[in-house]
Amino acid sequence: MKWLGRLPRWLSPVGFSLLLLGLLSLMLCNRWIVTSTEADLYTNWAALPENEVGLVLGTSPYTAEGMPNPHFAGRIVAAVELYQLGRVKHLIVSGANPDASYNEPRRMWQALTAAGVPAQAITMDFAGFRTFDSVARAKLVFGLDRLTVITQDYHAYRALFIGRHLGLRPVAYAPAGEASGPAFRPYLREVLARIWAILDLYLFDTEPKFVGQAEVLPVN
Repeated sequence: MKWLGRLPRWLSPVGFSLLLLGLLSLMLCNRWIVTSTEADLYTNWAALPENEVGLVLGTSPYTAEGMPNPHFAGRIVAAVELYQLGRVKHLIVSGANPDASYNEPRRMWQALTAAGVPAQAITMDFAGFRTFDSVARAKLVFGLDRLTVITQDYHAYRALFIGRHLGLRPVAYAPAGEASGPAFRPYLREVLARIWAILDLYLFDTEPKFVGQAEVLPVN
């Protein structure tokens, strides 16, 4: 085929075939995660099963350009809504805090309490370095077997997939019509993160970066 001669030298027919195989694997793995978990993702609070605890997954309050992050705001609004409606009675805010200037759990706590959620109804998990850690620690540290994940829909599929594999019975809430705005980079990063989640669970047998002692949540 003449068009093969115009390909870069490193992209031989074998290399091209491997590239296509890699892209196909990427698509299939992503489809597996989405289709196997979409039944547990709710966009309407009225249909959402009640759980004692909601897990709010961390993200930065600001975008890379320094603007307010609509993904952060969306998770806070959803968490406040579920708490006020009684769909969850306690919230774990789990995220990263690599240094004194960046602390996702603290910023979520501040936003939630400012919106009227009582401080005693919130537990900060400072070792949620990534989604895998946040979900795994919900089981290993906080002793949960059921929970409601609160995040955007594109992110929820991976969290549900991880939770199921680790023996949890999770559901997720991502309000319909949430104005999270165009965000190509988070979506692209999520596609790649789903592949990494499969490797974590099925190949690497990954454990959370930090587990520590068990903690009892103040829930009935």
